[in-house]
Amino acid sequence: MIKENQRLLNIVLVFIDVLVVILSLACSFLLRFNTTLFGPIGDHLPISSYVLFLVFAVIPTYLILYFAFGLYKPRRTYKNIFSEATQIIKVNIVAFFVLVSILFIINQPNFSRIMLFLLAIIGTFFGIIERFIVRSFLRKIRINNRNLKHILIVGDNDLAFSFAQKIKDNPYLGYVVSGFLGRSDHVGNEIAGTKVIGAFKDLDNILEKNRFDRVVLAIPLKYYYRINELVESCEKFGIKAEIIPDYIRYFPAQPSVDMIEDIPIINIRYVPLDDEFNKFMKYASDYIISIIAIIITSPIMIITAIAIKLTSKGPIIFKQERIGYNRKPFMMYKFRSMKVQDPNEEISEWTTKDDPRKTLVGNFIRKTSIDELPQFFNVLKGDMSVVGPRPERPYFVEQFKEDVPKYMVKHQVKPGITGWAQIHGCRGDTSIKKRIKYDIEYVENWHMGLDLAIMIKTALKKNPNAY
Repeated sequence: MIKENQRLLNIVLVFIDVLVVILSLACSFLLRFNTTLFGPIGDHLPISSYVLFLVFAVIPTYLILYFAFGLYKPRRTYKNIFSEATQIIKVNIVAFFVLVSILFIINQPNFSRIMLFLLAIIGTFFGIIERFIVRSFLRKIRINNRNLKHILIVGDNDLAFSFAQKIKDNPYLGYVVSGFLGRSDHVGNEIAGTKVIGAFKDLDNILEKNRFDRVVLAIPLKYYYRINELVESCEKFGIKAEIIPDYIRYFPAQPSVDMIEDIPIINIRYVPLDDEFNKFMKYASDYIISIIAIIITSPIMIITAIAIKLTSKGPIIFKQERIGYNRKPFMMYKFRSMKVQDPNEEISEWTTKDDPRKTLVGNFIRKTSIDELPQFFNVLKGDMSVVGPRPERPYFVEQFKEDVPKYMVKHQVKPGITGWAQIHGCRGDTSIKKRIKYDIEYVENWHMGLDLAIMIKTALKKNPNAY
């Protein structure tokens, strides 16, 4: 049943995607040849040439790339549109270069490359809107108890309870737990509002009398010797068994699997920025944003530099060693906001709310975060990103890596000027454990939309812990 519904959904999605591509190309054609926004109108190939290219090149290219980038995979369990939006952006970038290459191969110099560039931009915009509408519609009907899938959970332990509770707490998933199988003495008990309808040995009988869309094995390690028999029972009735490992607590937010020959290896820490394409997108956006930020804030930086020079002795820029990507040290820049002090003292001291070391100008630029502006030059140098976990001093890194679990995970990406932890109020003298929780969430769930959201919230939100 799941496969039939997914096949029907994919057919509908393909049809809608084709319409979106046609609409995007039509808008691109009109913008290029019916306006002067992108240069003089001039002559162009007949419309029939563009229609032929659309039918035999554009549509096939987009559909192939949509399949290749996983945009027709089931996404019932995805929390938001951002992961799909990232894939749509990738599709349109690759499609642009593929279509330009096709024009080169068929030797068609008169076909408008500007129009193809507009197609990539408009196609991205329309594609994201289309998928957002489709996914929102599907979620709505699932929340209203339609298009539901029935799950049988084999297990009656905490793992099974946690899974059932997740299903119950997230109706948008469109799943309902229809029963549990457990130990014989637990039959008749309820777990998360659903009954244990049989024992492990009853699986064959239960599957024969009931229709389930999924069977999930959530049993503790001490019962793993029974997994083979349970899987065989499921396959006997044409149902694919799915397993929640008892060691799931070690898994990342988005686990991935490598294969060495025929042996699967589960990666305990999934980092989206390990992907070369994601890394390039992050680097390009950092470079562009930092240049724009430096140009826009240059008057503020000049005024700040003059104010610091006139009101206190010492350098304008304060340099301090921090630990960055892959645990490499670098010198982070700030406008000096404190009196010049002994370097040995500043190594292990936090800044406090009424810190006597702060200058008059320093107090203001710290509250307004103007002191952080020189870090855009750190971004240009490649030491930092605009968004990422905040870097810490070597003294504290050595201390926290022993005392705070998973503290060093944050160093698997570049540190940032602002971050996921900072927009949640974790700045200054706040809980390190709470800060690391947000940092790891960012490391494991990065996407361009998340960076954009963090930048917007940073600009709009005043942080009470900035001092």
